[in-house]
Amino acid sequence: MSANLYALGAIALWATLASLGVALQHVPPFLLTGLALLIGSVPSWPLARHWRVPLPTLALGLYGLFGYHLLLFIALRHAPAVEANLVNYLWPLLIVVLSPVVLPGLRLRPLHAAAALAGFAGAAAAILGSGQRTGGGWSWGFLPALAAAIVWATYSLLTRRVRAFPTAAIGLFGALSGALSVGCHFLFEPAATLQPRDWALVAVMGLGPLGGAFFLWDRALKLGDPRQIGILSYLTPLVSTLLLMRVTGRSPDWSIGVAATLIIGAAILGARAAPGRAARG
Repeated sequence: MSANLYALGAIALWATLASLGVALQHVPPFLLTGLALLIGSVPSWPLARHWRVPLPTLALGLYGLFGYHLLLFIALRHAPAVEANLVNYLWPLLIVVLSPVVLPGLRLRPLHAAAALAGFAGAAAAILGSGQRTGGGWSWGFLPALAAAIVWATYSLLTRRVRAFPTAAIGLFGALSGALSVGCHFLFEPAATLQPRDWALVAVMGLGPLGGAFFLWDRALKLGDPRQIGILSYLTPLVSTLLLMRVTGRSPDWSIGVAATLIIGAAILGARAAPGRAARG
């Protein structure tokens, strides 16, 4: 149960990311990501003595935090944003279905598969029903969006395969990923000047969806069943969409009700598929 609470905490923080992104859309994306990740690492600085991790673990951390955001921002620049986000939200489904591939001893039960499909259908309804569609057909930008989903799903699962590391080490991953993102800003983006309000919102983003959420997510993955956690993650696009609609003054429609039913139903099904009853290979 504690693992699910940690996961829900991370989900709640990630749900604010889209709304904060709207408020900071004038800030270059690499600069925004870099500053937020650096700020998000600050709470773990007093625990820097726990940052010593093997190189493969450090590489995995950079792969997850830096690689995911790099691919996602490329996708959002070269494909319609709503559709690219939909492809990106394949990561909860991928966590569920890749669990038996990455983690020995786990097998998918029919209940897991049904919950995963229902959750993905709900995520699709929440995003596509938001009324923010843009025109255009196939774009190569969907490929990095798919790659981003694969990166986050495999990063989340592979943290269970590497040598155990303290959650405080996530601060090292964030600090180095933030530094890489700021470096990309200087290489690829025009210079920008942030106002005091911008810095305040960047700090909120750093301490929340691009900081605290990573620590909560790591604890959830260390303590819980990744299949259940992956299914719970389907709440992210729903809550994010509802919050974004409130911030922008949009009214909910029938698709949000459908999404809520599918996503909450998927979470309940996933919770009932307790790890103790899961089939073993």
